[in-house]
Amino acid sequence: MVGALFCGVCGSDVHTITGGWGKPNLPVVVGHEIAGIAVFVGPKVTSIKVGDRVGVGAQVCSCTQCDMCQADNEQYCPKIVFTYNSKYPECGTISTGGYASAVRAHERFVFPIPEGLNMEDAAPMFCGGLTVYSPLVRNGAGPGKRVGVIGIGGLGHFAIQFAGALGCEEVIAFSHSERKKDDAFKLGATKFVITHEGFEKDLLQQLDLIICTADVASGIPLSPMFKTIRPGGHFINVAMPDEDFPSVGKELVMRGVSFGGSLLGSKKEVADMLELAREKGVKPWIEVLPMKECGKAVRAVKDNRVRYRFVLKQDIPQ
Repeated sequence: MVGALFCGVCGSDVHTITGGWGKPNLPVVVGHEIAGIAVFVGPKVTSIKVGDRVGVGAQVCSCTQCDMCQADNEQYCPKIVFTYNSKYPECGTISTGGYASAVRAHERFVFPIPEGLNMEDAAPMFCGGLTVYSPLVRNGAGPGKRVGVIGIGGLGHFAIQFAGALGCEEVIAFSHSERKKDDAFKLGATKFVITHEGFEKDLLQQLDLIICTADVASGIPLSPMFKTIRPGGHFINVAMPDEDFPSVGKELVMRGVSFGGSLLGSKKEVADMLELAREKGVKPWIEVLPMKECGKAVRAVKDNRVRYRFVLKQDIPQ
């Protein structure tokens, strides 16, 4: 069991509360970017001890035995249990999240926080950070690679920083307006591109990878985006919209580009991500609010009034 000292506010919380991803199992307690202290461990736990600084992300359990779990792909386990609004398959209990005093999780999904990382900075990494870090490393982001990031928000501001920390040759931030241009460069982008008509003409087949953190159902110009990717390159979507995904048409075939998705990341990737963040100074841009103001934070995220992550600080009487 982890005593929750900080919990990031994620877009997933909003989608769940509003029913955008389907009817929630009420009453629902959201929150899956948790940082705190291990306060109780079971007798068979070996990797965590009471008093450790730890975090919990968007997954709290899996079967641990299937091919996916054995291959560091436990986030794709058929018996996955998400941190909240999810049923434990053995008993039917509904999981509850980090807008609370404590959460429980299987030790495989409780992650030590390295010294040198503040808890409030680490908290948003357990979902927002991992969601973009995993597809970056799995798709070869690193020295000599050119990466595009669509959307400069809670996920995108992590993607820009981690792409830079991994040593990418170029990190291009795509946005629909100039509003976040200065922020993009402060985060480490090497180029900022506004996606007006014809933007792709100067970028034809230049990118190895695009990480899309924006809602693809909201009118992102996919066809022009595909033209910026080299044959053999990848367009990876990490945002989960309320609406259906748009048809991607024949552009992928004609250009030899793959279109895919990515969910969370593995335990090993969490450890590597946290160490990279500590080493390279990757930090989320956060505003810390008391837990009692969670409603205010959720409404602000819903209205896109955050730069770029709210973190709730524990103030529930113990």
